[in-house]
Amino acid sequence: MIDIVIRNTSDKPIYQQLFEQISAQIITGDLPRNFALPPIRTVAKELRISVITVKKAWEELERMGLINTMVGRGCFVADLTIRSRQQKQRDLIRTKLRKDITYYKELGLSLADIQREIASLYDET
Repeated sequence: MIDIVIRNTSDKPIYQQLFEQISAQIITGDLPRNFALPPIRTVAKELRISVITVKKAWEELERMGLINTMVGRGCFVADLTIRSRQQKQRDLIRTKLRKDITYYKELGLSLADIQREIASLYDET
């Protein structure tokens, strides 16, 4: 079963929260290959969010190759090998870090400054 927690107090959009939580469950193997995701309308109703929001998250998951949509059958976790899940993990990390690093460089931080802050925060979580 999919474990999703929506935080209305988060600064992340709800579709991004959905995408991040489901993609993490796919990459770690918590959601096995070919697992049938619940229908978009069901997820929207259970989480009390917009169908459009869930659809946007599902589209992003499909764009990243993490799920496949079969017309008339639903959405399923992609048939990913361990190696391809690891590659997807690296792709997600690099995409997110690229945006963050650009911002930190604009703030004038050095690589050492960024590494120090990451190490500090990593230890806190």
